[in-house]
Amino acid sequence: MISTDAHRAAVAAESARFAEVIEGADLATPVPGCPGWTLLDLVRHAGSVQRWFAVLLRQSVQEPPRTREVDLRLPAGDDGWPGWLREGAAEAADVFGSTDLDAPMWTWGADGHARFWVRRMLFETLVHRVDAEAALGLPSTIDPALAVDGVDEFLVNLPFATPFAPGVARLRGAGETIRFRRTDVADSADSVDSVVSAGEWLVRLGPDEFGVVREAAGDREHPAAATVAGPAADLLLLLYGRTDRADEAFEVSGDEALLARWSDNSRF
Repeated sequence: MISTDAHRAAVAAESARFAEVIEGADLATPVPGCPGWTLLDLVRHAGSVQRWFAVLLRQSVQEPPRTREVDLRLPAGDDGWPGWLREGAAEAADVFGSTDLDAPMWTWGADGHARFWVRRMLFETLVHRVDAEAALGLPSTIDPALAVDGVDEFLVNLPFATPFAPGVARLRGAGETIRFRRTDVADSADSVDSVVSAGEWLVRLGPDEFGVVREAAGDREHPAAATVAGPAADLLLLLYGRTDRADEAFEVSGDEALLARWSDNSRF
């Protein structure tokens, strides 16, 4: 995984990019990646999540919060939304700087430390920035190192998402495995973790739980029941349901029914 400092910097960069994308845009534009949402819905959601995460960090909550209500300070007019996003990012940066991000606190995912929320905020912001670009017909790029980290963050935390993504509970099996493999060239700066550096993640579906299996290098040649291979950025968007495994970016093999069950139940 990349460092918490890198996550902090990326939150700021992605927020600034998101604000730039929506500058002067028609906020009634539908967002294909979030069916039923307009660009206004997307922007309000992204900025609200940043502010809520900032409140959690400021309070260093130690148990699940009873409410998600925070003072959003919404803009008065449509031309105020880019600035509102920037203000939320500035607030987050201020909280990051005044918080011990290695301190234990409540999270819904695998990492029970404050840094969880910085990493989670990053990928919430990044994916929704791409959503905004797609809605407006703009090209998108994702830094490969961030994409690798985002794939790992998604797969490691997904087993804990059942409280708000009940379909995840249906990802059970008899030990079947799905391998996600990065096909673009790995950069040594991507990660110090041997599995993530290689750009491979093996997910095993057991009768009671599922999750990423951390393989040794010699184990990666063992066949999985299904494999999806593609560039890191495309894998990230696939996991978030923003693209389809039938896309030409991917090499897909193995149990199609298993892959269909995964895609039907793995979004959060």
